[in-house]
Amino acid sequence: MSEEQTVSLVDVLEEDEELEEEASAVLAGSDSDHCSYPQGYVKRQALYACNTCTPKGGEAAGVCLACSYKCHEGHDLFELYTKRNFRCDCGNRKFSELQCKLYTEKEEVNSLNKYSHNFFGVYCTCGRPYPDPDDQVEDEMIQCVVCEDWLHGRHLGCLVPDCVELQEMICESCMNKNPFLWTYAAHLAVPGAAVQVKEETGTDKSNTNLPKKEEKGDDVIQPSCKRSREEAEPSCRLKELDAIGKKRVQSGAVFWPSAWRSRLCSCNACKESLSEVGLSFLLDESDTVLAYENKGKSNEQGQQRHDPLMSALDNLNRVQQLEIIHGYNDMKTELKDFLQRFAAEGKVVTPDDIRQFFEEQQSRKRQRVDAGRFYCT
Repeated sequence: MSEEQTVSLVDVLEEDEELEEEASAVLAGSDSDHCSYPQGYVKRQALYACNTCTPKGGEAAGVCLACSYKCHEGHDLFELYTKRNFRCDCGNRKFSELQCKLYTEKEEVNSLNKYSHNFFGVYCTCGRPYPDPDDQVEDEMIQCVVCEDWLHGRHLGCLVPDCVELQEMICESCMNKNPFLWTYAAHLAVPGAAVQVKEETGTDKSNTNLPKKEEKGDDVIQPSCKRSREEAEPSCRLKELDAIGKKRVQSGAVFWPSAWRSRLCSCNACKESLSEVGLSFLLDESDTVLAYENKGKSNEQGQQRHDPLMSALDNLNRVQQLEIIHGYNDMKTELKDFLQRFAAEGKVVTPDDIRQFFEEQQSRKRQRVDAGRFYCT
């Protein structure tokens, strides 16, 4: 007789906790009931692309969490995790046969939205879907904080460090498009490739790694500049780091530790340069996915404090409220103790066990009611 495959309650609880954390990471801070379009270009939100409405070959489009539920139920959706500065496209010109059910007054196109091949269900430099039915290699996908594409760990061109969930990654392509980031990487990034120091230590630097604005000669001292202005303006940290001459191999993706953004230069010249290349968000620590997740966790805790049962109690008198609250808390405590016994022994909870638990609850409830009637007569 073959042994029936079973799963212990410990396994179920652990898997459930992991699924809840993953869902929180995607949905945290996003409204599941109202279209986000009226909020404009949302700083960060969960997004989806509808392969049913906007298939490959057409225009890329993204929809918010609420629209994915209400307007695209049953459709073939691509989960995009989160994107920054995006306005919901649902029902605009790109959706020829669909009108948004949640918010109809939309412009034909959201010109400031940025799109990538992710919106057609493919990711990474390999341009493959995820999950990929033809890929038998177990590999994690990591999102670049600049282009927000997802890349396989084996396609990053570097070793993936430990505790990667606590770090941010910038892919090699984005690093090369913004070469000043290599200067920061030599000093601020998680150690990866070998680091070497220039032999010359003079002040005559080529500044090839500085942002475009500074390559134009902003680092040259103008004879007419006033001392008071020099003292008022902070020094450029990027120039100081570049002058040190520390270098690292400029290949592969780069991983950055937590709070690395706070160490970037925020002088006026660097702010302007970052704005010109669309990277102002790097100076904003609240732009990070971690900040978004923490915001969502706070929202969830707030929702838990507003329990639906507690709201219903408002319509009852004081005695009824106390009776229900005590009964509710007793049941929660007893159910928790009941399940913990199974978890401690590594046993499987069967439907019969659950049925027996609630039958005992009903039996105790009848005993309390009968006892109350006896004393009341």
